[in-house]
Amino acid sequence: MSISHAPPGTPKSDISSISKYAHAAPELEPLVPSSARRTRVPRWLRRTSGPLLLLALWQLLSSTGVLPSGVLASPGRIAQVAGDLVADGSLPSAMGTSLRRVAAGLLLGTVIGTGLALVSGLFRIGEDLVDAPVQMLRTVPFVGLIPLFIIWFGIGEAPKVAIITLGVTFPLYLNVYAGIRGVDAQLIEAGESLGLSRWGLVRHVVLPGALPGAMTGLRYSLGIAWLALVFAEQVNADAGIGFLMVQARDFLRTDVIVVCLIVYAFFGLLADFIVRSLERLLLQWRPTFTGR
Repeated sequence: MSISHAPPGTPKSDISSISKYAHAAPELEPLVPSSARRTRVPRWLRRTSGPLLLLALWQLLSSTGVLPSGVLASPGRIAQVAGDLVADGSLPSAMGTSLRRVAAGLLLGTVIGTGLALVSGLFRIGEDLVDAPVQMLRTVPFVGLIPLFIIWFGIGEAPKVAIITLGVTFPLYLNVYAGIRGVDAQLIEAGESLGLSRWGLVRHVVLPGALPGAMTGLRYSLGIAWLALVFAEQVNADAGIGFLMVQARDFLRTDVIVVCLIVYAFFGLLADFIVRSLERLLLQWRPTFTGR
């Protein structure tokens, strides 16, 4: 209350008291979370510190002779071998061959797994016809089917792509199916009350609700695709990263084997980064907990 707005008849002593407290406004200090007050290490530095420490320990053990070169080559030796493989063109050629196999298997597996999940998840009759056979087949180790694929498709590219396709199909099917059936029934009722048609419900309610599950299934499928590639390229391969590993195994070249494993790991990390970026782009409407 200011002096000009004091009620009529207010004593002068009270008016002076009001004036004193009106001009002496309290100083407010902004509240700062404790996590923001302390100095924080950049996240990129935290994420790279673990691999760098592991690399330093590896180099130390190799330099002191605790880790013999016959068991595992040193990081310096592996870097040198990787440079030689890149210089003579063998590593880029193998990487291109492996990438084509993974891309073909991933494309076919995505189409088959997603298509089966849509049929089984959207329609009860589809679930009755599709879900049980898929659940039976997914329990069969796909690596154990390699001999059959060789008999059926020969020893060319077809069995390698088929084993990758089989490994990709089931994680996508399970996650997309679970995403569709996990949509809140109240959202379906709200869409029906707004006059959405059956296709409108699928397009605007069911598919967006199943998208997080589909992204999770895609991440699993990419990891299994590279795992399936390792097994596929160990059998009757004449090109690819797995072929380099088989040759290195025959000549006891642990440095070449480690280089190939690093390439596999790099491709897996790159694929996971792409899917994470796709998740952030497509799921902007879905705020999630990101840690503290």
